[in-house]
Amino acid sequence: MRRVSERQAVRELSRHWRCRGERIGLVPTMGNLHAGHLALVDQLAGEVDRLVVSIFVNPLQFGPEEDYDAYPRTLEADLEALQGRGVDAVFAPSAGEMYPHGAPLTQVDVPALTGTLCGLDRPGHFAGVAVVVLKLLHLVEPDVAAFGAKDYQQLQVVRRAAADLDLPVAIRAVPIVREADGLALSSRNAYLDAEQRRRAPALYAALTELAEALAQGRRDFAALEAQGRERLAAAGFDAVDYVAIRRCDDLAEPAGEERRLVCLGAARLGAARLIDNVEARLIG
Repeated sequence: MRRVSERQAVRELSRHWRCRGERIGLVPTMGNLHAGHLALVDQLAGEVDRLVVSIFVNPLQFGPEEDYDAYPRTLEADLEALQGRGVDAVFAPSAGEMYPHGAPLTQVDVPALTGTLCGLDRPGHFAGVAVVVLKLLHLVEPDVAAFGAKDYQQLQVVRRAAADLDLPVAIRAVPIVREADGLALSSRNAYLDAEQRRRAPALYAALTELAEALAQGRRDFAALEAQGRERLAAAGFDAVDYVAIRRCDDLAEPAGEERRLVCLGAARLGAARLIDNVEARLIG
C-alpha cells in the first residue's frame, strides 16, 4: 500500500494503472476511519483491480463556527486500519497541495439539492464538498467511487454533479453501518459523553417510526415530521435542526404519489451534530 501526498503523483499512478487496462476504485474520506469507512473500502475492494482511498480534511466544507481545527486527524491509525484490505494507494495531501492557489475561485453548486435540509444550517458546505470531490475524481479518474448513505444529501449532490458534468464514474452508495443500538457510525460520535451517547440512538428510532408509518399508509407528512421533532426533544436532544420526509432522488417535498421516500433528520447533542436517514418503501 503506497502513501501518496502530491496531486501529480496520484494522477500518474492512476494513469499507469489505466494504461494497463485495470479498473480503478476511489473511496474519498476525511480520515479518522471507523467501520463505516471500512465498509466502503470493502465494498469496492472486491470489484476493482486497484483501489485508492483519499484522506483529506477539506477546509472548504467547514463553516466559520464549525470544527475544522478540532476535527480528529489520525493518519497513522488510519493507514494501519487500511492495511490488508486491498488498498493500493492512500492519497493524503495537505491543504496547500490540494489548493495551491488558496481557496478556489471556481464554485460548484447544485442549488435544487443544496438549498434545503443541511444546506440551510451549513451554507456553503455542499459547494465545498462538490469542489473537493470533483477534484478527486479528476485526479484519480476512477471507474467507481463509493460514498456512505448516511450522508444522504451529500450522496445526491455528488451523483447529480457527476451526471450533469458527464463524468465517467459510477457513484456507489454503501448502506449505513450502525452500532447495535442503531446509532449510525460517525467520526463526530467521539464528541458524545456517556449520557449523550445513551440518548443518541433516539434519532434512528424516530426516523424508523416515520418510515414505518409511511409504509402503513400515512400521508400526513407535516404531522409526521412534527411527531419526529417532538420525539427527539423528549429524548433530550439540545436542538433539532430538522426532521423531514422527502423524495429519494431529488429531495423535493412529496406530493403523495411517490413509492420511495426518505426520512431524514439532523439534531444536536452537545458538540455533536448527528445526521441519519431511513428510506421508506410505500405500498398501495
